[in-house]
Amino acid sequence: MASVRRVLSAVAVNSVFLLLLAGLTVQEGEQIPAQNVPVQQVQRVQQQQQQLPVQGQLRQQVPQGQQAQVQRVQAYNAVPQQNIQQNAAMQPQIPNQPLQPNVPVQQNLAANPPNVLAPLNNAGQQNAPLGQVQSINQQGNPLDLAGGGVGGFAGGLGDGGEDFRDQGQLDLQPLPGKVADIIDRNKKLVQKVQNVKNEGRLPEVPKIPPRARNDPQMKMKLDGIPPKLAAPAAANQRSGGKGHMRIADNLACREDVQRLCAHNVRTNNFAILDCLQNDRPKDDDLSPDCHHFLWDYKRNLTKDIRFDQAAYEVCKEPLAKLPECSKLETGQGLVISCLMDHKGNISNQQCHQFLVKMTSIVFSDYHLVENFVKDCTGDIQKFQCGRVSSRDEEHIHSQGVVINCLEKNIAGGERMSRPCRMQLFRIAELSADDYHQDRALYFACRDDRERFCEKITAGEGKVLKCLVQHKFEHDMSDDCREKLIIRQRLVSQDYKVNYGLAKKCKEDIKHYHCRVDNMPEGKFAKLSFILLCLENAIQKGRQVSGDCQGEMFDMRRQLMSDFQISPEIVLNCRKEIEDLCSGLQKEGRTIHCLMQNGMDDSKTAQNRLSKTCMIAVQSLVKEADAGFDYRMDVALQDACEPVVQTACKDIKPGDAMILSCLMEHLYTPSMVVECEEKLLELQYFISRDWRLDPRMYRKCAKEAERLCNAGPEWNDTNDNLPPGIVFSCLYRHVYRKDETKLSHACAFEVRRVMHQRAVDVRLNPMLEKACLRDLGEYCSENVEKGEEMHCLQDNFKNLSKQCSERVGNFTQMSSQDLDLDRIFMMSCAPMIKRYCKDIVDKEEDDGALLQCLIDNKNEHEMNKKCAAGIMHMQLIQLKDYRFSFKFKEACKSDVVKYCRNIKNKADLVNCLSEIVRNDTLMENKHKISKDCRGQLRVELLDRGEDVRLDPKLMQECNRDIQQFCDKEQIGDARILECLKRHKKKLSDGCHVKLFNREREELTDNSVDYGFMRDCKPMVKRFCPQSDPKEVLHCLRKNKNNEFMDERCKKAITQRQIEQAEDYRLDVELQKKCKKDVPKFCRDILAESRSTELEGRVIGCLKAKVGKNRLSPQCEDHIKELMREAAIDYRMDPQLAQGCKEEMTSWCSEEMTNPDTGSVEECLKKKFSEKKITSKMCQTQVLRLLQEGKADIHVDPLLHQSCALDIKHYCAGIPAGEGRQMSCLLEALEDRTVHLQRDCEEKLKSRVEMWEYAAKVAPPETFNELMVQMSASPARNYFVGVICGAVFIILCLGVLTGRMTKRVRAEQKNR
Repeated sequence: MASVRRVLSAVAVNSVFLLLLAGLTVQEGEQIPAQNVPVQQVQRVQQQQQQLPVQGQLRQQVPQGQQAQVQRVQAYNAVPQQNIQQNAAMQPQIPNQPLQPNVPVQQNLAANPPNVLAPLNNAGQQNAPLGQVQSINQQGNPLDLAGGGVGGFAGGLGDGGEDFRDQGQLDLQPLPGKVADIIDRNKKLVQKVQNVKNEGRLPEVPKIPPRARNDPQMKMKLDGIPPKLAAPAAANQRSGGKGHMRIADNLACREDVQRLCAHNVRTNNFAILDCLQNDRPKDDDLSPDCHHFLWDYKRNLTKDIRFDQAAYEVCKEPLAKLPECSKLETGQGLVISCLMDHKGNISNQQCHQFLVKMTSIVFSDYHLVENFVKDCTGDIQKFQCGRVSSRDEEHIHSQGVVINCLEKNIAGGERMSRPCRMQLFRIAELSADDYHQDRALYFACRDDRERFCEKITAGEGKVLKCLVQHKFEHDMSDDCREKLIIRQRLVSQDYKVNYGLAKKCKEDIKHYHCRVDNMPEGKFAKLSFILLCLENAIQKGRQVSGDCQGEMFDMRRQLMSDFQISPEIVLNCRKEIEDLCSGLQKEGRTIHCLMQNGMDDSKTAQNRLSKTCMIAVQSLVKEADAGFDYRMDVALQDACEPVVQTACKDIKPGDAMILSCLMEHLYTPSMVVECEEKLLELQYFISRDWRLDPRMYRKCAKEAERLCNAGPEWNDTNDNLPPGIVFSCLYRHVYRKDETKLSHACAFEVRRVMHQRAVDVRLNPMLEKACLRDLGEYCSENVEKGEEMHCLQDNFKNLSKQCSERVGNFTQMSSQDLDLDRIFMMSCAPMIKRYCKDIVDKEEDDGALLQCLIDNKNEHEMNKKCAAGIMHMQLIQLKDYRFSFKFKEACKSDVVKYCRNIKNKADLVNCLSEIVRNDTLMENKHKISKDCRGQLRVELLDRGEDVRLDPKLMQECNRDIQQFCDKEQIGDARILECLKRHKKKLSDGCHVKLFNREREELTDNSVDYGFMRDCKPMVKRFCPQSDPKEVLHCLRKNKNNEFMDERCKKAITQRQIEQAEDYRLDVELQKKCKKDVPKFCRDILAESRSTELEGRVIGCLKAKVGKNRLSPQCEDHIKELMREAAIDYRMDPQLAQGCKEEMTSWCSEEMTNPDTGSVEECLKKKFSEKKITSKMCQTQVLRLLQEGKADIHVDPLLHQSCALDIKHYCAGIPAGEGRQMSCLLEALEDRTVHLQRDCEEKLKSRVEMWEYAAKVAPPETFNELMVQMSASPARNYFVGVICGAVFIILCLGVLTGRMTKRVRAEQKNR
């Protein structure tokens, strides 16, 4: 059925053209305009007619009835003699050549060419010279439906615009019904016309008789046709009268036809037209006479009123729906032109085919287009594109050259009159479906068409699309490439010039109202307007047909592949292209060159593109919508294809996720340099318009409009918001807790985009603009790719106010979302997987991931680059407490209350930690909140790991570190431990800072990095329930446990040594002796030192032990300290300092095991051997001996030797105050008691030491005397002597008083 309908349509259209073109030459009442017929020519032709014998023979063959008809035609054709004579003087004299006998008419006429087909007047009246009519068709007139004669418009009707060689002739076999009737009627009509022509006359075209007007069938056929067309239409309908002229028989073109056209096409005028215009070789030109004849032929056809008649006949139904066309004046080509304007909206197959046939005539000459000459004459002269005033000056297809010249100027951005622009767009639109109709393009690309698109059938813009796809091929001719670029420029200014886009997107354009009356360029919609409108529908999730999206893809890809087809780029970036990007025209390289130069230069703090060029490039990126599909950008696709095939191979081609995948692999080993450059150049412009990320736009459009004042439409260009402002606004709402928080889907997309763009500071428009000069000053040299943000953070204090604010905001965000530091995350990815897998799986990062990495920073498997990144993060956070998200959230209220004016995090930590320490020591209720105290511990612990995290300590100790710790590796608290070992040699400022650090660590053991590092497993084993601040006290009790780790044991001992140097480092002592210290050691405290007191306060308290003067808690604690110090001399700073030289000289071997009490024992022996002469050392050794006598536990070696004897002989005697020692001494004197050999020897040695001590160092005060006496074995003797002395003194006193003061009895009793 489809084929039958097609045949019916073809036959019907051919019938109309048979009726139309057969009658183009002669109609009823027509006369030859005198001015167009040379007199000599007319006379000569008439003489030739009379001499031709064949004419008489033909005349005899004409039936009698038709002879009368011929006579009537002759009467109509009679030319008044006076008119001929009048015109003779007006006509140029043509030299006459005598007719040669026995020579065909064609040759004689070639010598005397007639003026053929003079232009029709407005009424369509025209007559051809009879002689010419007779000479046209000497070979017969096979006017069949296969295309013979003028009526067969191009040899078989097909779909619009196909190349003749690309379609076959219709196989018109006899068909039943209307088709058969039409064919039979046409054959009869053809035969009738042929017979009449053989007589040398044309049939009469009668007027419409009244009966015909009343005929229902005729009335139906004339319905809707204007009255002035009714008569010719009826005449053609009734009589089928027509004249005919074959181009092949015309004298002007006969030789060209014979030379260039195949024999089998010479009976088809339009096949000949195609041959002469399209198929001839480039270097084989037509004769000037033939050019003129063809020009006249086509012009007369289009200006004839019967073309309007044909339009009303074939396009009756569409005209009824198009009143703007049916009301136009006829005879001017306006009706046909109007129908062609609406060709895309006409669904009637016959009408559409008719119009397609018309385009093969209309667009071969610009004279034939409505109003073109009138509207464009001024522009043609302005741009020197040719002249249209004289036809005699026209050369082969000069009209195409003129149009091409004007198109070059309109595409190049030149100012052209609006009417002429509209005419050019109209021409381009109507030639969109068949590239043959663009004459300049056709001739330029004929060879390229055969080379690249040989198998592509013409029509529907297919050949043009194929040529565009091969535009940058090496074998493409420059002329063709240039013409294709011009064509593409026109498309960019009028989308209808692209046939495929206009046709396949027609319904979508209409549905989504993409054409409005007030759009730019009036009724011609720019390609950008249409693309943006349709893309807006797609981004809104609306349905756009797949075919339309395919056409949009092709157009966007073309825009990104060649800057020359974008008028805005050509006009606004001309200077930049010449200066910066010359020679890079192919495959989008120029556009990427502009992009590269559009990226702000940090060294010069300037943009190399002008503002207008920058806007043009930004607009192009949006029109191409390269963010939707990376394949739109040809240069990017070529550069990144290897990366896509490896890193993104699992993503469907064309998916927007490919571009996202490429961004995630930026600066990774899988990325190639060229792809990296092109990707950054594109992303630079995409990042300046949040709508260019399709996934984010779809999820966040409503929230951007609600929260950030974004426009409601994707293609909205009137929001006038700064680049990047909407995206920054969205990101600020990601972590909000109130009703302004983004939806889950939108927040996810915003974080994704932010993570990807954080890799380069240039992809953050607002930050880059604020920091451009700072980047040039601090980060233009020796900074690796992607490290610009780290550089800005490192120089945070030196940045300009505007830049520091932006960098600060970004750093705050990155503290909450570590993925914003892409370089850091890529470096630490394996470590995160190893140590922090549970944390990274969380959707939101609240700073826990960074803390996890910090906690594992010094692990053996830690990547050095990751460790450096962690350190960088820690150092950056010190610059402002807001850069640490968890700390800021935990302590912001406390900061406002107690440390309002402090911003530096290190100073703020010192301020808050001092308040916490004072509350702890004073046992007051804590002022600082619990959450803040917990976060303070974390900060102090991190600070203990690396001295660089304490800027003030680092500043004071920098020289000391270089002097004493230059060989120590930084980190893991190694530098701090080194300083502690050399603290006696440190500078005063460094010593003070170090002492304060020790106070912090010993006040809260959980912030002592070195201690917690060494003892973390032991804390879990022995002190799982203890307060983290007091784990040292717990571990001290388990120090000698057999399961105690040796490393932790050393750490405990080191902290004990530090505590022994100053009571302020012993929190427990301060708590238990807080009243005793100021009471008994006031003089020492009066010195107010900022460093250690060298154990003097503890020594002061030791002197009060056993005298019942200290509080029980304080005395117990001091005794414990004395026992610990007796084992390790380092815990007795006074002994270590006083006997330093003696220990070095005589006890160096024992010093290798300082925690066994062997050093103290060595000093005691040397003292008893009288080798210690230093008064200071003697005093300290005597103190040791006295403390040992008072408490055997303070003499660890003696206690160890006599432990069994104490248990056996002194079990019931409590320790302290020398009671157990007295018990052992009594046992030593008792011969019935047998002590352990070692115990006995040690006791005897101690007695000798005490006796020598009494001699060497007699008591200097009464108290010391009493101490010695109480500790002496002969203390009972001393007590008896003292008591006896006291009794004697008492008796003497009584006696003396009686003798000196007698009182009389009477006085007593008075």
